[in-house]
Amino acid sequence: EVPIVLFCAFCPWQTCVLLLQFIEAIVVLVRQTSHVRITRALRCIFLVDCRYCGAVRRNLRQIFQSLPPFIDILLLLLFFMVIFAILGFYLFSPNKSDPYFNTLENSLVNLFVLLTTANFPDVMMPSYSRNPWSCVFFIVYLSIELYFIMNLLLAVVFDTFNDIEKMKFKSLLLHKRTAIQHAYQLLVSKQRPLGISFKQFDGLMRFYKPRMNSRDRYLTFKALSPSNTPLVSLKDMYNFYEVVGLKWKAKKNREHWFDDLPRTAFLIFKGINILVNSRTFQYTMYTLVAVNGLWILVETFMLRDGIFSRDVPWSYIVFLTIYGVEVLLKITGLGPIEYLSSGWNFFDFSVTLFAFLGLLALAFDMKPFYFIVVLRPLQLLRLFKLKKRYRNVLDTMFELLPRMASLGLTLLIFYYCFAIIGMEFFSGKLYPNCCNSSTVADAYRWVNRTIGNKTVVEEGYYYLNNFDNILNSFVTLFELTVVNDWYIIMEGVTSETSHWSRLYFMIFYIVTMVVMTIIVAFILDAFVFRMNYTRKNRDSEEDSGIVLEREVSKEEMTAVAEMYGRNGATSAASQLLKVVSQMDRHRQTSMLFLGRRSRTKSDLSMRMYEEEIQEWYEEHARKEENQLLWQDDEQLLNHPLHPPSLRQRAQTII
Repeated sequence: EVPIVLFCAFCPWQTCVLLLQFIEAIVVLVRQTSHVRITRALRCIFLVDCRYCGAVRRNLRQIFQSLPPFIDILLLLLFFMVIFAILGFYLFSPNKSDPYFNTLENSLVNLFVLLTTANFPDVMMPSYSRNPWSCVFFIVYLSIELYFIMNLLLAVVFDTFNDIEKMKFKSLLLHKRTAIQHAYQLLVSKQRPLGISFKQFDGLMRFYKPRMNSRDRYLTFKALSPSNTPLVSLKDMYNFYEVVGLKWKAKKNREHWFDDLPRTAFLIFKGINILVNSRTFQYTMYTLVAVNGLWILVETFMLRDGIFSRDVPWSYIVFLTIYGVEVLLKITGLGPIEYLSSGWNFFDFSVTLFAFLGLLALAFDMKPFYFIVVLRPLQLLRLFKLKKRYRNVLDTMFELLPRMASLGLTLLIFYYCFAIIGMEFFSGKLYPNCCNSSTVADAYRWVNRTIGNKTVVEEGYYYLNNFDNILNSFVTLFELTVVNDWYIIMEGVTSETSHWSRLYFMIFYIVTMVVMTIIVAFILDAFVFRMNYTRKNRDSEEDSGIVLEREVSKEEMTAVAEMYGRNGATSAASQLLKVVSQMDRHRQTSMLFLGRRSRTKSDLSMRMYEEEIQEWYEEHARKEENQLLWQDDEQLLNHPLHPPSLRQRAQTII
């Protein structure tokens, strides 16, 4: 029974793949010979199903959800392509010098390649040389297929992607609301029907977030109750998911790190703090960064034959000294913790540190580390802070990095599938001087010629784009994704195998077009969403995330610690008593705590869809009310002691 249970635990896709692999293994054992094994390309399904690839599964699900409208536009695109292929065959096949339209198959294939512009204007020139008006055919084709339908394809996918993202947010929001309602109904008591006490809330948090300490559990409870009442109502509980992720820290009594220093030192550090926060200082540094960028450009332009100088230039030392002084001033004026808490300051510090390491590499002739010197121009990225739109672009880019990593992994999975198939069918087919019977033979030719006393090598490098191993296959597939001269690889493989091999390359182009369109739609959605949010919040120039303040008195902490002590939770009580002793040490009757967390896409969506959210809540409440009425009627109908007449009446009402 155990193997059956384990087998059924797999998803249907995994079950099918395992079954195919089992059948394939049996065939190999019976025939005692190796054959094409396509199931190797399906092994990545097991990788996708692991716990670490949840984002990849979501991406694949989103790709499949976007397929119906994509396929509709794709069929329209292929329909026009077939029409133009037939028209091109009748128009240009009489020209015997035109190899692109001599058969209907070549006509269709070359128009497919023309859609990627990889063979333009080569595909037009034979007919254009005989009749200049033939260019109208290609202009109309590209205008319809490339500039209209391809952009329409992106627009449709973007609209579908946007709707899917909105529906996902709506579904998750209503799911959270329902979960909060169920949790509230379980925790509220008959003695206190108006809300949840901290004792009940503490039990919930021990189950929901067991690693949270007792202080943070109480502060989360306080954050849910803005009126400082001892009970949390259902309306307050609706903010549970926004509050539970806050990181709580005690707010410092002093404004700066140097407030407790002697007066002379305080005035010095206060002056440095005012200096580094002034606009004059900031714009002076921006000017110096721009000058440094121009100087690097001039130095690079003056290099001869690409020879990099091993001497330390004086400009390197001057600008590095300026950046080092800036870093020291900011660390001194702001304090190390506040300085490094800013992402831009951390970036400046990292680039300055790498520049210093590059200086050491040059000074001590450390050849393996010369690459660090190339990182100097990264300082120019600081100039993007000057304009708000540039900051939005960079912020969007950093926000997208985790999601882009999962999208990149999704693309690699498709690459792996096509790489394995390519290795099975096309391994060893491309080599120097192959494809002599094709129109792209020059790209694969490798010839030694002796001219006088010199041997000249004429080498076409396209034989390197092969499927001999997994690494070469990935590089070849990336070149096919870029689509520049990709038809040379396709025609080379076709000349050595069969004309059916073109299907492999065409299908790969369509699949990568789907994935890349989804990626572009995702980037557009994120950027447009952030720009709309920025326009809606023009007052907040800098987004510091979600910040909440809560003040806790000494009596409150003592009472909560005693409650934990009575329940036997001595470790939780000791954590709260440490806060009480800290208040006693500073002679305070209360302490202010700050809860911070970064702003998420969900927070931005709450602000963007705040008008629609109320309609969603009302619609959800009506559905729940109707469901409850339906359940009550079902119970009434199924009650054994119910009078038959009333049961019949209830059925009539239903």
